[in-house]
Amino acid sequence: MGRKSLCLLLVGVLAAYYVYTPLPDNFEEPWKMMLLNIQLKTVMHLATFVELLGIKHFMDFFMIVMSFNEVPPISDENVMVTETTFNSIPVRVYVPKRKSEALRRGVFYIHGGGWCLGSAALRNYDMLSRWTADRLDAVVISTNYRLAPKYHFPIQFEDVYNALRWFLRKKVLAEYGVNPERIGISGDSAGGNLAAALMQQLLDDTDVKIKLKIQALIYPALQTLDVDSPSYKENSNDPVLPKSLMVRFWSEYFTTDRSLEKAMLLNQHIPVESSHLLKFVNWSSLLPEKFKKGHVYNNPIYGSSELSNKYPGFLDVRAAPLLADDNKLHDLPLTYVVTCQYDVLRDDGLMYVTRLRNAGVQVTHHHAEDGFHGTFSFLEFKISTRMINKYISWLNENL
Repeated sequence: MGRKSLCLLLVGVLAAYYVYTPLPDNFEEPWKMMLLNIQLKTVMHLATFVELLGIKHFMDFFMIVMSFNEVPPISDENVMVTETTFNSIPVRVYVPKRKSEALRRGVFYIHGGGWCLGSAALRNYDMLSRWTADRLDAVVISTNYRLAPKYHFPIQFEDVYNALRWFLRKKVLAEYGVNPERIGISGDSAGGNLAAALMQQLLDDTDVKIKLKIQALIYPALQTLDVDSPSYKENSNDPVLPKSLMVRFWSEYFTTDRSLEKAMLLNQHIPVESSHLLKFVNWSSLLPEKFKKGHVYNNPIYGSSELSNKYPGFLDVRAAPLLADDNKLHDLPLTYVVTCQYDVLRDDGLMYVTRLRNAGVQVTHHHAEDGFHGTFSFLEFKISTRMINKYISWLNENL
């Protein structure tokens, strides 16, 4: 084989590697996903290369690339958009322009991105907030928070909690014309994690007199104990959120020490003295039968106490809301949970739905059989519009 032919063959193999993505038969727009996968693969490989050279941290490089998709806070004919700070935390505020004689509903939204990436200024979050504000005639607060790897848990939690507490002050609600009895919290992925954790924390906060009416969690990340559930196994090579990336997000949330990531990938990070927590995330008893699909539950291999002593955050209920006991869950408000079939985090949401219902909480669960992680973020897909419409309709009916 000549050198030219060999080069052409190598180029063809590389092109096939980047273009081809094995997708399930019921995937609606496979070519769009393949193109999206090419973009994500390229960024991830570049980020890995840059990190190996010692130029920039993987997440910092990823964030630079994502920042090109940010949009300014420009008002349109329907919604006024401004930026301000709530208790020193930057937020973007969306207020409908049409006049309203009654107080408006309020939605406090937390963006995703694995606690390392994203912002309220990203185009997809800006569009979601505009649609929500306009269609609900609601005031939407889309909050930012400090990100890993520069900042670790509980900084992200504390930032959004402080911003929410500020928003729930009567003076602030009055300024924006928000009805204190019609406020909800929502978020996707890591934002769904933070929303669920904030909702639980508010139950014990006697200083906050205004209680939230609903919580809406979009494919939330809810537990760190078992990253070997059926959804992690089935979607380990997911084109949007592979298991390796999700585990790295979890690890970076707590530390830049890669030893935690390595232990989590092996599912050997839980010390034996924390084994009592596994009952809260035991998918063999919490998943509906159709999602078990013949998978056999195995207790994780217990690891050393060294990691949990150094980074206790990964066993903290504020980081893993599924670790809350039933007495805490019982007092949570009306809840909406979105899960997607092709998502490593699918089982987190499913287990939370089961636990909430067992605790007596009224839950509406929307499971997208053809959905994938990040569906709300990739607006070029038809399924994105359908899922967002269902989400906004549920908010409209229940908030």
